[in-house]
Amino acid sequence: MESPRGDDAALGDETIAVRGCSIETPALRSVLEVFDAPRTGWTAPTTSVVAGGATATLSATGPDRFGRLKAAAEDLFDRVQTPEPLPEGAKPRLFGGFSFTADSSREPPWRDYPDARFTLPAVQVSITSNGTWLTTAATGPDAGQTATERLDRWRDRIAALPVFEPGTPPGIETKRHTPTLGDWRTGVESVVERIRDGALRKVVLAQSLSADLTRELRVVDALTRLGESYPGCYQFLFEPATGPSFLGATPERLVKVRGRTVDTVALAGSIGRGETKDEDDWLEAQLRDSEKNNHEHDLVVNAVRGQLGTMATDIETGDRTVRKLSNVQHLQTPIRGTLDEDRHVLDLVEQLHPTPAVGGLPPDAAMRTIRDIEAFDRGWYAAPVGWIDEHGDGTFLVAIRSAVTDGTTATMFAGAGIVADSDPDEEYDEIQLKFRPILDELT
Repeated sequence: MESPRGDDAALGDETIAVRGCSIETPALRSVLEVFDAPRTGWTAPTTSVVAGGATATLSATGPDRFGRLKAAAEDLFDRVQTPEPLPEGAKPRLFGGFSFTADSSREPPWRDYPDARFTLPAVQVSITSNGTWLTTAATGPDAGQTATERLDRWRDRIAALPVFEPGTPPGIETKRHTPTLGDWRTGVESVVERIRDGALRKVVLAQSLSADLTRELRVVDALTRLGESYPGCYQFLFEPATGPSFLGATPERLVKVRGRTVDTVALAGSIGRGETKDEDDWLEAQLRDSEKNNHEHDLVVNAVRGQLGTMATDIETGDRTVRKLSNVQHLQTPIRGTLDEDRHVLDLVEQLHPTPAVGGLPPDAAMRTIRDIEAFDRGWYAAPVGWIDEHGDGTFLVAIRSAVTDGTTATMFAGAGIVADSDPDEEYDEIQLKFRPILDELT
């Protein structure tokens, strides 16, 4: 059976042939199961995509990685050819992400995750509001024929796929927190002191949780379980040709660009869920009335509006609501604007990342503090991951509630916003809640 490995990461000036057709909606879990790496899984409110293989791979390093990736993406889409215009749902997309900082050390588990990497899949299956679509891409002297043959083969294969039985979580043998509770307290106290001295307003400190698993994790099963447990979140999987898988279920969209409309959201301020409705309602009221959480949220809303204001007009802030997830509830405010000119989604990604919800304020001072205090490399955690299309439109998420998994190991990440009146133990407890989405799928 053919694997959707694609052609070659190095394209030069070759034409890229793309073909697409509508298909009956398959079980995306089964399709992803038979794809070879690199693989992508993506579930959003209106679109679900699984993709495999690589017809082209784009990468960039350094502080100008957003601009370099944008230029490479525009060049790639300029070379895409189709015999006739494809329906919206069948159009090809680049999928990938960025590191949290441009100076990522790429230490394990991030060895195979550069500053920026995006893949044009060889085979892509998309469930959209206008149908379900199979899309293939190919390069080379017979690119059109290759893409057409690939389309025919995968259409037949997908139609004949069985429904794979889901496995059970692998179980956990040992766990290690970095930093430990004692070091966490010291770090939070240091940040609070800097805030009270006037050097900072907010810093998001993160913790990693490494787990040795009882047996090998089936990544597709974990992604499927995340979708069932957290249907209100965006589920994602990014898996390179070699190396560990990066997956998660994030509640936070960094930005969506369609034409000149830009949408983002401020998500900051957290509390747990109650075991009964009365307890849950009481916790929600505590969150709404919390001076600390509302202050943290206001910082994020005002900062995002300011960042958008350099590129957009008519910025509208929606009502502040409480976003309830299975294990935690957050304060949430939607923000929408109209771009002042035609702009690429990566222009907005570069402008908005990192938001104060994962970095802090002022941004530069917060980032220096994170580098000073955190004892691990964030890699792609809390960084922008998403997709780009031929128009420069796209959607990017903030890769929180996430983990890197490799066989029988998994490393999870979570963070908490530290402000002047933060209590180290309360922030530590909040982080443990944020580990639950991934942790529950391992045990």
